[in-house]
Amino acid sequence: MWLVNKNDGTQSKNTAETKSAQTNEREQSKATQQSDQHVNPKNQEKTINDLIASMSVEEKVGQLFLARVPMEEQQESIQNYHLGGYLLFGRDVEAVTSTELKEKIAAYQSVSTLPLFIASDEEGGTVSRLSGGNNLVPEAFKAPMEIYQEAGLPGIRSDIQKKSEVLRSYGVQGGLFPDADVATDPEAFIYDRTLGVDAEKTSEYIKASVEELKQQKIASTLKHFPGYGDNRDSHVEIVYDTRSLEALRQNDFLPIKAGIAAGADSIMVSHNIITSIDDRSPASISQPVHELLRNELGFQGVIMTDDMDMAGLADFISQEEAGLAALMAGNDLILSSSFQAQIPYVLQGIKQGTYSEPALNQSVYRVLKMKSDLGLLT
Repeated sequence: MWLVNKNDGTQSKNTAETKSAQTNEREQSKATQQSDQHVNPKNQEKTINDLIASMSVEEKVGQLFLARVPMEEQQESIQNYHLGGYLLFGRDVEAVTSTELKEKIAAYQSVSTLPLFIASDEEGGTVSRLSGGNNLVPEAFKAPMEIYQEAGLPGIRSDIQKKSEVLRSYGVQGGLFPDADVATDPEAFIYDRTLGVDAEKTSEYIKASVEELKQQKIASTLKHFPGYGDNRDSHVEIVYDTRSLEALRQNDFLPIKAGIAAGADSIMVSHNIITSIDDRSPASISQPVHELLRNELGFQGVIMTDDMDMAGLADFISQEEAGLAALMAGNDLILSSSFQAQIPYVLQGIKQGTYSEPALNQSVYRVLKMKSDLGLLT
């Protein structure tokens, strides 16, 4: 089932008429489905496929973009580009009250034909947007490493329960965690965001985190496949990871596999160049990396890129081209600060046959299924 958002009365008459025209063809199917409170997998699949069949190419492409909230025309961008969701950054939360943030997110949802997936980086510790805001959380979210050292996995589960309650209160469905990286060198870039323990203990942490997030109806995002390890920071440079594929299989892949087995909703792919898999392209735009994740590890959920604006990718390919390259590699969701340039480029690629509509539909299906599983479309 899905919910087509209603206009809240604050939009212009023309906007309301446009939205009505966009949603009319979906209303009959929606009404048929609304009485079914418990959608089984077969009904869910049919419902999502029927919805995809009713969507324009532009609407479908927009669903594949988790966009950084632009500085201007925030609501207009949702409508004009049919965005799948918004990703909150520090600038979106640091100068607002809790009430204002709730109202802002509700306003985004009110102008979107399909419910938006709203996300915010909330690993805890050094990575928490809400913790840096104006009293938006009861207390700053702690780093998982600190919680684990203090209270083990029960502490991790308790923290996720509390964090999920906060996220839900704002209308946020994804915290872009847990970090499934295995790093044992305290000097490594990613170390403070991991548990700082071996692959076996990290796997237990990932399993517990995914299970708890599923209970809380908050999206789980395993990151950063194929594994950051003790490498440098791809936010500021192109990183070459020279470890063997077998070394990755025996170490970094284990927490990812544990998360997949527990039912992870999504997996984020890094911008590191993993030379043993593809020595030419960052993982985020590498087809061999994505084929490995799908075929060897068997993941069928949403694959998303890391922030496309990071230097590890931005210094490798133009932002205009990057979105299409990521989709062609096998991603389903693009974390984009440049969607205004990337979406037209993707549409051009579809028109020219560079990116096929069946591949587009498959990715849209995965994104909508994740939304459905989170209760956004019911």
